[in-house]
Amino acid sequence: MIKLFSRSIIFFTLLVTGNYTEAQLTDNTSTFRTLQQRSYFRFHYDNDYFTKTDQYYTQGITLEYVNPAIKKLLFSKLLWKPFAGQPQYGISLNLFGYTPTSIRSDSILYGNRPFNANISFKTFLIQADPVKKQQVSTAFSVGVMGPAALGYEIQYYIHDWTKNPLPHGWEFQTKNDLLLNYQINYEKQLLASGNHFLLNAAAEARLGTLNTKLVAGFNFMAGRFNKRYQASHDKKRKTEYYFYGQVRGSVIGYDASMQGGLFNRKSPYTIAAADVNRATIQADAGIILNFQKFYISYTQSFLSKEFNTGSTHRWGGISFGLGL
Repeated sequence: MIKLFSRSIIFFTLLVTGNYTEAQLTDNTSTFRTLQQRSYFRFHYDNDYFTKTDQYYTQGITLEYVNPAIKKLLFSKLLWKPFAGQPQYGISLNLFGYTPTSIRSDSILYGNRPFNANISFKTFLIQADPVKKQQVSTAFSVGVMGPAALGYEIQYYIHDWTKNPLPHGWEFQTKNDLLLNYQINYEKQLLASGNHFLLNAAAEARLGTLNTKLVAGFNFMAGRFNKRYQASHDKKRKTEYYFYGQVRGSVIGYDASMQGGLFNRKSPYTIAAADVNRATIQADAGIILNFQKFYISYTQSFLSKEFNTGSTHRWGGISFGLGL
């Protein structure tokens, strides 16, 4: 049964990805990624193939579904709902992977990023306050990291399928461990000019066994878009096309993708706590087209050094959404 489940995930990933190089986490609850539907499906794919690199956080896959009925799920009861308005409820399946700068070595690459893969199920809520022009989103994730997340199998089969060099070194990946994470995001409008420009302040807090960190920054939208900070069913849906950008600074408390799991401390190689950079900067920029029930976006991202002997990293991402 486990083999059948593993092969099913591998087969699905082969269908939706052209090669297995892993990327960076993307938060789809930001105001600039808001969809205008109460119910929708969205697929997001990050890959550093878009920036012609193949290292560190190189691929991320997110399958997202939003529907009012998700409110009835058990995990949805854990989500904070601070305002009176009707929130959006959603679930997502997330698969992320990390590799060092080379996947051709049969020994541990000390001073490099460890091999890591994680898979998780997330329940989330997005709620806007139209009076004070602010938005809060909360999320709870449960999953696993390590060999159970099938990082090696996915990369092996994709490289074999595409006739690329087969990966080496996954036997040194971080060990299996449980992932439990809670996340809160906050955005507040600072400046707006009609439906053509919007500047927000943003903050984020994450606590859990996957990562613990505090984030603060700014984001903006420029183009043509519907008003933000309204309930999804209140919006007069018009075609949207706009450019967005954001800059975020993070203070890192713990990152299991580098430091290994909190419960299982037997990983063959991890980055020591003293070598983790506790402050990072991430910048993202992209374009979005939202036409009736169809959504498409493209993003480029930059991340500063995550550990002392590492380097900066860049990747790209694409999203496709469909209102239901």
